[in-house]
Amino acid sequence: MSYADYEVVIGLEVHSELKTKSKIYCSCSTEFGGEPNTHCCPICMGMPGTLPVLNEKVVEFAIRAGLATNCKIQGHSKQDRKNYFYPDLPKAYQVSQFDLPLCYNGDVEIEVNGNKKNIGITRIHIEEDAGKLIHEYGGTLVDYNRCGVPLIEIVTEPDFRSSEEVRTFMEKIRSVLLYADVSDCKMNEGSLRCDINLSIRKKGEKELGTRTEMKNMNSFNFAVKAIEYEAKRQIRLIERGEKIVQETRRWDESRNVTVSMRSKEEAHDYRYFPEPDLMPIVTSDDKIEAIRKSLPELPDSRRIRYVTEYNITDYDASLLIASRNMADYFEEAVKQAKNSKAVANWIITEIFSRLNEEEKEEARIPLAPLQLAELVNLIESGTISNSIGKTVFAECWGSDKSPSQVVSEKGLTQINDDSQLKALAKEVIEANPKAVLDYKGGKQAAIGALVGQMMKATKGQANPKIVNGLLRDLLQ
Repeated sequence: MSYADYEVVIGLEVHSELKTKSKIYCSCSTEFGGEPNTHCCPICMGMPGTLPVLNEKVVEFAIRAGLATNCKIQGHSKQDRKNYFYPDLPKAYQVSQFDLPLCYNGDVEIEVNGNKKNIGITRIHIEEDAGKLIHEYGGTLVDYNRCGVPLIEIVTEPDFRSSEEVRTFMEKIRSVLLYADVSDCKMNEGSLRCDINLSIRKKGEKELGTRTEMKNMNSFNFAVKAIEYEAKRQIRLIERGEKIVQETRRWDESRNVTVSMRSKEEAHDYRYFPEPDLMPIVTSDDKIEAIRKSLPELPDSRRIRYVTEYNITDYDASLLIASRNMADYFEEAVKQAKNSKAVANWIITEIFSRLNEEEKEEARIPLAPLQLAELVNLIESGTISNSIGKTVFAECWGSDKSPSQVVSEKGLTQINDDSQLKALAKEVIEANPKAVLDYKGGKQAAIGALVGQMMKATKGQANPKIVNGLLRDLLQ
């Protein structure tokens, strides 16, 4: 039997650190990168006699995330102790939520290969993060700075059937959380990661197979590779007549394999019970409605609006709205620009490329929206050509000079004078007899060589539309 005879079934548990200034139950800083064990206190270290106090902002951010993913909001919620003994939890339990999560029954639409699909959101609950284990010096060290950093956990239904669906969903969730302004979603810092629950079954079967869980995937690429490896591993086991063990595994990026960590716990193993040191969470309908009204326009809505309002393709709109900062940048530029489609093209082709080359974040674009709008307007008005525009773009990148100033200082104004260009066109025709013969012989593309010579002679300043017309007229 081949791999094609099987179906992969995947559910996700997405963990996102919330961008609060202080931790979930104490006033310690949540800032990333401090010296080990400097952002902690008796409360987040679980010292006897200490009492937690819930950070109200955590509840607000969780509700924002729930509303942005079409969840229902629990008006009366509580927190629970999830008991397990592990060195990264000094209390030997994690404060989480069990049967009354803040948010439930939501959904997120994804599109893969032109096919739209709704992924069910079972629940979103709040909890505290654990510390970080550092394996070195022949032993294990613990850094408790992350202990008590507020998290939301987004639990999906087992609705995924491919690694590509998982990647698309993770990209979508990241975008939604950034728009909702509840997390910075920096995967390299661990503020967005996911656990992947995966099982396989023969196509046509309804019963779910035995699942394994792959922990703490903090890269879209690693998640895709782990899913594809684990699915094949489970199929091989079944084909050999062996049983799949329910366990927790991790992705070994050096070997490109999943590796067993420990047996997988069930809910009853955690011995959940209500957290006695924290009051229930009561959220009024008015408060929920106020949070709903404070949400910005979300990615899907923006994408649809960009297509209709700015006359750009759905694909281009999807690229622009992937980052809230870039979408805001685009909208600021088009307020001043004469051609919104041209603005989109410059962002997608030039700005994205530059940011990637220089490894800059989109939050720090070294070209103001007004500079881009002015550049587009200079091209639209015929003051400069598109090719000269790239020279001006490069000069303005990282500078406070306006495009008009660069054009003036460097004498880059486009040549639109017919008589001047006509004299030059005659010289180019005389100097390129082969291209002329090819063109007259029916090779229409040969005129491109002549246009190229004209542009070279004018250092790209000749109006290409006028040049084309003059050459064709002279060659008749």
